[in-house]
Amino acid sequence: MPIAILSVHNKAGLVDFAKGLTSLGWTLLASGGTASLLRENNIKVIGVAEYTNSPEILGGRVKTLHPAIHGGLLARPTQTDLDELQALGWDYIDLVAVNLYPFEETIAKLNVNYEEVVENIDIGGVTLIRAAAKNHERVTLVCDPVDYGVVLAALQKGEVPARKQLAVKGFKVTANYDSIISDYLGK
Repeated sequence: MPIAILSVHNKAGLVDFAKGLTSLGWTLLASGGTASLLRENNIKVIGVAEYTNSPEILGGRVKTLHPAIHGGLLARPTQTDLDELQALGWDYIDLVAVNLYPFEETIAKLNVNYEEVVENIDIGGVTLIRAAAKNHERVTLVCDPVDYGVVLAALQKGEVPARKQLAVKGFKVTANYDSIISDYLGK
């Protein structure tokens, strides 16, 4: 059974995407507000903390940064990698739906304080994007809600989504995000 991790700030279209995945037999992992939204919509989801056997810590700053998640994303499609994951009680993670904290919108606010700015620097989301994009031959990355429909349509047809194109989009998103952050902090 394929596994998807969903960790989004912008939740537009997420419920329909998640329903589509579950109708295809996917297992969903999610954390925080994403998991809450799915549960509110009667979508079965396993919390990241439950999957990793590790609680969210530091007021939610650390949720998805765990070897169970990143091992599942970065594992190659080899029996050796799969055996290593499964010996630890984990599995492949086959799809990541993630988008980032709204740093650019945060710095555009009037009278925003520095603490709020720093708290809107996404670490886990960027790491999820980069891990999925790196391993795009096996993992599907969806970092833009606009792509939910295209990815779901491909999966419904039994096709592999355009993983390389989605990976390129992911690297562009993180490069732009880092550029905005470094420009802001450099001022």
